[in-house]
Amino acid sequence: MTSTQKDQHGATSQRSQEADKPHRRKGEKTYSCDECGKDFTQAGSLKTHQLIHSGVKPYSCDLCGKSFTQAGHLKKHQLIHSGVKPYSCDLCGKSFTEAGHLKKHQLIHSGVKPYSCDLCGKSFTQAGHLKKHQLIHSGVKPYSCNVCGKSFTQVGHLKKHQLIHSGVKPYSCKLCGKSFTEAGGLKTHQLIHSGFKPYSCELCGKSFTRAGNLKRHQLIHSGFKPYSCELCGKSFTQAQTLRKHQLIHSGVKSYSCELCGKAFALNSDLQRHLVTHSGIKAYSCDFCGKSFSNKHYRNIHLRIHTGNDVYCCDQCGKPFTTDSQLQQHMFSHTEERPYKCDLCEKTFKAPHQLKKHQQIHTRK
Repeated sequence: MTSTQKDQHGATSQRSQEADKPHRRKGEKTYSCDECGKDFTQAGSLKTHQLIHSGVKPYSCDLCGKSFTQAGHLKKHQLIHSGVKPYSCDLCGKSFTEAGHLKKHQLIHSGVKPYSCDLCGKSFTQAGHLKKHQLIHSGVKPYSCNVCGKSFTQVGHLKKHQLIHSGVKPYSCKLCGKSFTEAGGLKTHQLIHSGFKPYSCELCGKSFTRAGNLKRHQLIHSGFKPYSCELCGKSFTQAQTLRKHQLIHSGVKSYSCELCGKAFALNSDLQRHLVTHSGIKAYSCDFCGKSFSNKHYRNIHLRIHTGNDVYCCDQCGKPFTTDSQLQQHMFSHTEERPYKCDLCEKTFKAPHQLKKHQQIHTRK
């Protein structure tokens, strides 16, 4: 056999071997991770992914010590410390360190949410967000805290939770001294001091710094309280509020002040208390200049100067001694009656009016 014939034979043999391999269409994900089942189109991508399960993170940040499985991830992370955010959103001005993050953010403004949950109907801008959401319905929480046993659906949520036990709160508010475990928590908190509340309730006019807070508030108007305490029967609109309430019955006060020893059932109560020791009094009286560590105490003090005329209605000028009284009064300025009795179909402007009416049906 000549050399030319050998070359032709070799080429034919190679083509034959290629034909024997299973045919894979472009974009098909044929490489699966044995640990978590995630699929990939390339073997190299699978190998890179498997580093996550190995726990090996050889690339560390010199500034904060955070470690990564890949050098590329470290480089991206280091942009955070540089402070450089070259990619800005034309609609809201928010800046990002990566172009990909900007693109994902822009989906929020588009209003398009093509990925919907079959179980509850909630929609999302990205398929990944839908997948994470669906874990809530599955009830599976594979990531548990070694300290308190609390479980989570995502490893990221566990990591954020573990910061609570570390006690490290490197992000502090310059105005009131309150500290946070994450920069995002500090940014959210600073909106309180800015006084800017762009999200308003259409039913009562109450305003909020965040859209999420408005949504939670709107549950109050719905009158729907599916979470009830088994010990006292008190009902709540949110499961989280019920859990906090149940701590009262438990008698457990696991958050103690290191300065005076006073104990609290909730960490939020402890944080408010700690401000009294800091000496910072961020809330001042406009009349006499006296300062207070707590906004609630400042409002009580204001009544000395105003004769209880602290909360005034923007519509008619009527004064009230408490914010809750003002909020109830605001219902009188609307013609909407969104609260309907299930038994007689009668409608009301406010939830407290509906509750009072329902007592008629429950009387013996």
